[in-house]
Amino acid sequence: MHAADGHHSDIRNRLKSVAGHVTGIVRMVDEGQYCIDVIQQIQAVQAALDKVSLMVLDDHMHHCVTEAIRSDNPDERERVLAEIRDVFAARSRLR
Repeated sequence: MHAADGHHSDIRNRLKSVAGHVTGIVRMVDEGQYCIDVIQQIQAVQAALDKVSLMVLDDHMHHCVTEAIRSDNPDERERVLAEIRDVFAARSRLR
């Protein structure tokens, strides 16, 4: 990952927070908490992961993709663009 130190730190902190929330969800399930409350917490984690994913994507576009587009290697440009397309295609198949 090419994120600047502050950006990298923000991503790490968000992921640690998500991990803590997942641990909390496991505890909720173990305690037999109300299903809707569990679902709401799962949705909150999914939203947080979506935010982190966008942060990483933004970093990728500003560094890896920019470098590939500026490069003299057309195969590298196509590879990087195909990666982005494939990530979004895989995501849409999961839904």
